[in-house]
Parts: sequence; C-alpha cells; structure tokens
Amino acid sequence: MSRYTLKVYPAGRGREIYRTIRISGKDTLDRLCEFILESFDFIHEHLYEFCMYNRMYSEDSYQYDPEDGGPSTNIAIDRIGLVKGQNFSLHYDYGDDWMFTIHVQKIEDEMQKTNPELIKSVGVLEQYPDYEDWDEDDEF
Repeated sequence: MSRYTLKVYPAGRGREIYRTIRISGKDTLDRLCEFILESFDFIHEHLYEFCMYNRMYSEDSYQYDPEDGGPSTNIAIDRIGLVKGQNFSLHYDYGDDWMFTIHVQKIEDEMQKTNPELIKSVGVLEQYPDYEDWDEDDEF
C-alpha cells in the first residue's frame, strides 16, 4: 500500500493557486475528488472524470458515471499505476469545465491507511465567481 503526495492546481495557475495533499492509495478516485473539492471550498454537486493524459473526454479516463462499463472512479488509487512526476487531471463540472492538474510529487510506503491530509494551501479559487451578479431573469 502506498501514500501519495499530490500538488493540485487549476490548469495554468499552479504558481498562484494550489493545494498539496497527502492521500492513501487505499482511497478511491471518488474520495480524491471529494478531498480536492473540499480543499478548494467547492460544493460537490457535479459530474467529473479523471483524465490520465490531461485531455478532457479522452478514452484514458475514469468517469464518475461511466457508460457501457467504462472505467469508474470507484477504484483504489493504488490500482491506477501512478508514478512520481506524473501529471493527470480532474475534470469537474462539465458545464463550467474546471480542470485541475494533479502532479504526483511523492509516493511512499504506508503501513496502514490514513485519512487524506491537506499539507499546504496557497491562494483562493471561487467556484462561482459571478454568482453575486446572477439574476434569475438571465435564464429566460
């Protein structure tokens, strides 16, 4: 069993806004998504996928709600074959298309499963930055 240290940042903004997290390889990609969203204070209410080669809607992805028996996010992180230095992405909310780059900084042996841990938090990211300006009449 492994423990992963990951740097997570919105695509293209890794210097100004990021989170460094540590998570057990026994946790699933679903738990990783939940923890990433928690660390950025996002509300978890949309579909998502993990793109192994940083491309949205690619065949090399794990989907929250896969069609036709495709790879599911309900898989242990240890089972997806991550390597140190690898980048992959979390594509969250297919309407707003949030893309988070995930960089594998370190992989260590873990004797027993530990809870996910936020190691470092830099910058603020608003999930709905224009929400205060939103008007119900804009929908019609």
